[in-house]
Amino acid sequence: MTDRSPLERARDNVTELASLAVTGFWLVALLTGQEWWLVALLVGYVVVVPLTELLYGDADEEVEDIEEADTAPSSDTGDETPLERLRCRYAEGKLTDEQFERKLERPLETETLEDVEDATRDEREREFERS
Repeated sequence: MTDRSPLERARDNVTELASLAVTGFWLVALLTGQEWWLVALLVGYVVVVPLTELLYGDADEEVEDIEEADTAPSSDTGDETPLERLRCRYAEGKLTDEQFERKLERPLETETLEDVEDATRDEREREFERS
């Protein structure tokens, strides 16, 4: 785990913080009987939060996602699973710890027991063919 300052953590989560501030602002307005609470809600979520993401969002992640979409898989990685490709990219230093963990959650959430059994069976078959 890295020791990051509160300012660095805030910079990494600026969109989430803006969303939280907008939510708190319009909720306080609603609970105190202000008539403009709906305007605050709409302006906050339609203008403030997207603008914050545009200005302070993670540009490296966007570029990386675009590169992933544009890159066709090579012939030698044709039978690699997404998890294996992710591990390779992490091992090559193309992903930070945080990016790896965030991207790792997606395949693990969608993976079922049958998928794991199939992958294990395929791995055994490949090893058997090599010997």
